[in-house]
Amino acid sequence: MSNHVHFIAAAQEGFVLQDIVRDMKKFTSKKIVAAIAENTQESRREWMLSMFSNAGKQNSNNEHFQFWQQDNQPKELLPYNAAFGKQKLEYIHNNPVAAGLVDKPEDYLYSSARDYAGLKGLLDIEFLT
Repeated sequence: MSNHVHFIAAAQEGFVLQDIVRDMKKFTSKKIVAAIAENTQESRREWMLSMFSNAGKQNSNNEHFQFWQQDNQPKELLPYNAAFGKQKLEYIHNNPVAAGLVDKPEDYLYSSARDYAGLKGLLDIEFLT
């Protein structure tokens, strides 16, 4: 999606999912902001960096920029309710269709719907059972 991300994740024994999400957001925000800053061909570069900087100044948890919103909306899926997990997976897969980006979920390059349709996605995934 162009302005948000959905994902299903699990933490291995001894790890805390909240910490994994925090670290993922920290790592990706630094990489994305650096990529924008280094891309002199990006016509919106100064505007985006200004927006991220202003947002960062509003949040004492940040050093410089704020890329991700602070409010996650986590939902515990498994092992408690496999049907709920499947419903959320279908929602995620259909999100690009609902946004009008593609006609079929598996056509969205950045979705695991490709793997579920028998195609190869960009990342290795573990299928929900």
